[in-house]
Amino acid sequence: MTTTDRRSVLLAGLGLAGTGLLAACSGSPSATTPALVSPSGSQVTQAEAKRRATGREKTVTLTATAAPLDLGGATVRTWRYEDLPQGGLRLSAGDTLVATLKNHLPAATSIHWHGLALRNDMDGVPPVTMRAVQPGADFTYRFVTERPGTHWFHPHTGVQLDRALYGPLIVDDPKEPLSYDAEWVVVLDDWLDGVTGTPDQALSGLRKGMAGMDATGMDMNGMDGMDMDGMDMGSGSSASPDSGGMSPFMLMGATSRLLGGDAGDVAYPYHLVNGRLATAPDVYQAKPGTRVRLRIINAGGDTAYRLALGGHRMTITHTDGYPVQHEEVDALLLGMGERYDVLVTLKDGVFPLTALAEGKSANGMALVRTGSGTAPAPTTRPAELDGRILRSTDLRADESVRLPARKVDRTHRIELTGGMAKYDWALNGKPFDLNNPTANPFTVTVGERVRLRFVNRTTMWHPMHLHGHAFQAGAQGPRKDTVIVLPGATVECDFDADNPGQWLTHCHNLYHGEAGMMGLVAYAA
Repeated sequence: MTTTDRRSVLLAGLGLAGTGLLAACSGSPSATTPALVSPSGSQVTQAEAKRRATGREKTVTLTATAAPLDLGGATVRTWRYEDLPQGGLRLSAGDTLVATLKNHLPAATSIHWHGLALRNDMDGVPPVTMRAVQPGADFTYRFVTERPGTHWFHPHTGVQLDRALYGPLIVDDPKEPLSYDAEWVVVLDDWLDGVTGTPDQALSGLRKGMAGMDATGMDMNGMDGMDMDGMDMGSGSSASPDSGGMSPFMLMGATSRLLGGDAGDVAYPYHLVNGRLATAPDVYQAKPGTRVRLRIINAGGDTAYRLALGGHRMTITHTDGYPVQHEEVDALLLGMGERYDVLVTLKDGVFPLTALAEGKSANGMALVRTGSGTAPAPTTRPAELDGRILRSTDLRADESVRLPARKVDRTHRIELTGGMAKYDWALNGKPFDLNNPTANPFTVTVGERVRLRFVNRTTMWHPMHLHGHAFQAGAQGPRKDTVIVLPGATVECDFDADNPGQWLTHCHNLYHGEAGMMGLVAYAA
């Protein structure tokens, strides 16, 4: 089979132009779970029929297969979509996506459409909204893409996201208010598959916890990101295979001030920008003075990225597909699953777009070339990385998408719990049970204003994601579907219950979610 260049697959063409339910503030849960809206029930069908649709259809086939992949000087064997259209998927708001997944993998799989408010039975989450697509089988996803924005798609089966099974999903706004000359879609990713092992091997190793490191009987839940003397370990080194029984996939000492301490769990050999290593970077070419819209997606499994374009400032216009009041910054901080749109007017020369793996002493890089000049070194660290950075919760939603003021009808307190010692990540102290996913849902009712109060009881940050909805982060904050919750912090996320079904909320650290930091936000029938 022909080796594929990851950059050409992802970006060509787009450079042009069972949780435990704590007592809710609105009352304690009943002893028995209420009847829930079925993912394919009549309420779901009725909600889909109300979406503003153009009547146009975008038909694609995505064949998931095991194949070689060129990362730019390094070829790996991985899983990918063989016939992913050049540049990923692109359509206009209101168009219907008809996407057939053909599974040529040796394992069951699925596709989740991250960031879209779509019909529940198309959300791609086995076993909640569908049965996993078995090897040799096909499944066709069909839904209206009502909201414009920068989104993406990936499996929601095991840790398959940490392979090459993902791509951009751009929904254009037919009434686009921004003025710019061209676009550049930028996808960030951490990579280990086919280099140091597989994502499944990494998860297996992490599940062993910090074996051999707690011989003194100390509680390791409070030791994340610290050595045995409690000192900051900023090197972000991986454990050796003989380090007291600890997994070689486990990253030790990765710390970040921006992330409030421990930066990540997993040791990645590569960090990619648009599917390319920094030693063979993707290059965006334009003329000086070009006003470019960057659509930036963090598709990583365990890495937050601090991103800056050397010699330039960026104007933030959107986060997670929703417009915000414009803010000029030097750099961005993106948790896994988050997206940002920014505007940049390009200067004359050659400039590094550096994606610093936050707290991990590594980076990915792409280049912007508008004139002559020597390409910077792969390890170049632009001064802008240490300039003005705003957290997503510092942003303000544009008035056009701000939730109207009203009282909150229902509040669910969701404590983020667990730690590295036992690798027992969970919500409210109970890991999600894939064998019984509707056991203890966070129930809501159509028409309610719902508040999810995320309370981080761990010593690590978590990017919390809600399927099928966009919440408002804080009273005046941005509309988003994924938000960083720092250690010891509380973030309140409000949304209107207007999309019936059964929806996951989970940590988008892939390994935390798979270990059990997931729950179900489900509509009562």
